[in-house]
Amino acid sequence: MDWLGMTVEPRTPRPDTKGRVLARALLARSRRRWLLAAAAGVVLVAGAGTWSWLTVRRLETERGDLGGRLAALEDTLSLVRSAGTRVLQIPVSTNGQAGAVTIFADTMTHRWLVTCHHLAPNEPGQVYQLWFLTAAGPRSAVIMPMDSDRPMVVALDMPKEGGAVTGAAMSIEPMPGSAAPTGPMVFHLSL
Repeated sequence: MDWLGMTVEPRTPRPDTKGRVLARALLARSRRRWLLAAAAGVVLVAGAGTWSWLTVRRLETERGDLGGRLAALEDTLSLVRSAGTRVLQIPVSTNGQAGAVTIFADTMTHRWLVTCHHLAPNEPGQVYQLWFLTAAGPRSAVIMPMDSDRPMVVALDMPKEGGAVTGAAMSIEPMPGSAAPTGPMVFHLSL
C-alpha cells in the first residue's frame, strides 16, 4: 500500500468538468427514454397490427358464413316463389301429436322444398324417411332424424332414374334408414 502514496499529486478538476459529466448523464438518460418510447411504439404497432389481422380474418370468416347462409336462403326463396311451384300441405299425426309436412314442388327445376312442423321427436334408434314414389317404386329422398320438436326444412333434387315422380310418402324407419319403406307410414300422397 505504500506505493499508493507515490502517485501524482491530486489536481483540481477544470471548472467545466462537472457540467460536462452532468450533460453526458442527462444525454444518456434522454437516449434511454427515447429508446424505451420507441420500443413501446414498436410493441404498440405490432399489437395493433396483430389485432387488425385477427379481426380481418374473423370478419372474412363471418362474411363467408353469411354468404353461404344468404345463398341457401335465396335458393329456398326461389323454390317457394317459382312460377312452377306447387304447394302440397299434408296434415300428419305422430305419437299422438298433430303436425304438418309441406312440400313446395318446383316443376321447372325438378326440386322440392320440404318443411316439417310439429312432428314428434323420433324414438331412440329411429328416423323419419321421406320417399319419392316413382313408376319404378319408392326412392329414398332424405332421412330426417328429429331429436326435438323444432321445424325441419330440406331442399331436394328429384331422382333422375325411376321415371316420373308420382307421389311422396314418409315412414318411420330404423336408424340409419332403409332401402324401401318398412316402418309405419306417416303419410302417403299421390300427385
